[in-house]
Amino acid sequence: MTLTKDQPSLEDFLKGIPDLVDHFYNDTAAPHAKDRSGLTPVPPEFGSWVEEHHAWRDSAVLFDQSHHMPEMFLKGPDAFALLNRLGVNSFANFVPGKAKQFVACNHQGQMIGECVLFYLAENSFELVSGMHVQNWVEYHARTGGYDLTIERDLPTSVNRGGRKMFRFGLDGPASDDIFATVVDGPAPNIAFFNFARITIAGCEVLALRHGMAGGRGVELAGMMEDGPKVREALLKAGKPLGLRLGGTLAYFSGNTEGGWMPYPLPAIYTAADLKPYREWLPSNGWEASSQLGGSFRGSAIEDYYVTPWDMGYDRILKFDHDFIGREALERAMEGPRRTAVTLVWNEEDVTDIFQSQLRPELPYKQLRFPMGSYSFQQNDEVKDASGKLIGLSNFCGYSANERKVMSLANVSREHATPGLEVTVTWGEPGGGSRKPQVERHRQKVVRAQIAPWPYAMASQRRST
Repeated sequence: MTLTKDQPSLEDFLKGIPDLVDHFYNDTAAPHAKDRSGLTPVPPEFGSWVEEHHAWRDSAVLFDQSHHMPEMFLKGPDAFALLNRLGVNSFANFVPGKAKQFVACNHQGQMIGECVLFYLAENSFELVSGMHVQNWVEYHARTGGYDLTIERDLPTSVNRGGRKMFRFGLDGPASDDIFATVVDGPAPNIAFFNFARITIAGCEVLALRHGMAGGRGVELAGMMEDGPKVREALLKAGKPLGLRLGGTLAYFSGNTEGGWMPYPLPAIYTAADLKPYREWLPSNGWEASSQLGGSFRGSAIEDYYVTPWDMGYDRILKFDHDFIGREALERAMEGPRRTAVTLVWNEEDVTDIFQSQLRPELPYKQLRFPMGSYSFQQNDEVKDASGKLIGLSNFCGYSANERKVMSLANVSREHATPGLEVTVTWGEPGGGSRKPQVERHRQKVVRAQIAPWPYAMASQRRST
């Protein structure tokens, strides 16, 4: 990521933008395949996204994650110290063979990003997904005098040399049986967010126990050239058990059930102490391609910054070590803050959105299934019964398993009560932004109900 002498930086780019909120709200294209399907060769559907939704609840689904997620490999005697300094997570019991969701903040306690972190071996780590947080890690590694090496494996859309690793997600109640069938020899019993090295079809594979929507899934990774053999073995073993291939529509819309709020806006654009970081970042990177959307229109870019609590990372945040942002987060512990919830949208109001498309007047903003969100960073206003803004709805979609439209939101703690009635303002003010994916429309105030987060896990507990 290090800039060449004649390459403009993010800081240079920002100097030419008089209103950053307006720019990100109107004039940028999302850098992620979630919002731009042409960035990945995986099709939106292999059959029907509805049946692909059902598969992770009733049988099994296989997702190809090989193309959209960046990866970073850190090796060296200072790798652990670097990650421990940057992560809000506890590293007290972190040893080889374990993984964790890694969260990093700026000095004000606002999130840079998150990813999955693998402890591969002594002095060897891998970070998967989270371009913003990987850039943050690389910056500190290169400028902080750490003794380590860095290797980046960028998404297919920007990877000139080709991806190094394949990555498949196998999920659903039949995934255990499929996994046991394809593993050469006895299948290991892997604890949640632990991994093991196995062999499938003669290929070395790293298997992480990890479910995307509350299920007992497994994520499989290995060398890219071995991907077709592993995929063929999985499909063969899974055919009698109802295994389906999953496309990008099903994969990215699973967030509403699983509770993961992807890619918050990185809190890097204005703080004076982050100017050296902005001067290190390029002007054409993901940080310059952020894209805001939704009914919330902040007056300043800081209005979009979030904390780990906003994103549901209460259980991850630990004050047992010194990390960037610790002092600010400790000061905020007792103050007003938000927490993550699920919002279940009112059926009559959802129906009215669809009916408006058939009426002569300007319709409401389209609500697409299964992914309703239409911006890389979606932010819709959430209000209480008195009309007071209490939070933001960040990701919206339809679950074919729950047969509900739901969104993930952060709301003030005093309003995070299951069953509480709130409203979500759907659609953008003034008829819509200039984003090419946004049609002219009216806003719709949608009634919604606070529900548990993550929703799928609570739903599955109710059914057992």
